[in-house]
Amino acid sequence: AQTLQELEDTLIQADLGIAVSERIIKAVSTGRYDKEIDPEEVKQILAEEVGKVLRPVEVPFNFGSEKPFVILVVGVNGSGKTTTIGKLGAIAAGEGFKVMFAACDTFRAAAIEQLTVWGKRIGAETISRPQGADAAGLAFDAMKAASEDGTDIVFIDTAGRLHNKAYLMDELDKVVRVIKKYDAAAPHAVLLVLDATTGQNALAQAEAFTKVAGVTGLIMTKLDGTARGGILVAIAERFKLPIHAIGVGESIEDLQPFDANAFSRAIAGIDGN
Repeated sequence: AQTLQELEDTLIQADLGIAVSERIIKAVSTGRYDKEIDPEEVKQILAEEVGKVLRPVEVPFNFGSEKPFVILVVGVNGSGKTTTIGKLGAIAAGEGFKVMFAACDTFRAAAIEQLTVWGKRIGAETISRPQGADAAGLAFDAMKAASEDGTDIVFIDTAGRLHNKAYLMDELDKVVRVIKKYDAAAPHAVLLVLDATTGQNALAQAEAFTKVAGVTGLIMTKLDGTARGGILVAIAERFKLPIHAIGVGESIEDLQPFDANAFSRAIAGIDGN
């Protein structure tokens, strides 16, 4: 058994955020005069309170009927953005869609290369330019090519440099403007990829990218490590953005639809379903 104070410290350290942690403490302490608490009971309350935050944002990701359906993918370097695009592209190709990748992260040669490899693996064309090329120009070329060759779904990878927000914003802004020139309704989805292991930094990233790119949904990666992903609860509480999927490993099958109840139980440390 532990005291309420110890429990509160544990919750805050787990990146659940102060608001959610305080609600859990309140729920646990209601009607209690002794400060000793039963760990199993705490787990149940924790799972329930976390579930209340997460269930409303559990939203499956569906490819729309627009043609081409344009998905802009944003996130900082190292968040698993390019890999996530590859996996989503593989899922789309598996469902019979004609997929195109646009390597608009023109700053990182590795990102261009990685996307091209994924493209070859799943039979998708990758539109790319030499490193340092203009990202908006590339986005324009990709939109044009997709419209002309009957592509169903276009995934647009973008640069993830947060250390210079103004520059990043200008570039993303330009990319979005160019996409809209081709199709005023596009991008039809803006997915933010967040790395669970970055903890509180993920909150700052969610804020920055939501402002810049009008994020429509989240994918949380790297939940296969030690991180329990409490930060996702804090983000859900604050931004109320749909959570589409979580990445728990490297293979395509490891990108799983988000399940709020299972996730809540995992955070609470309750085994099984």
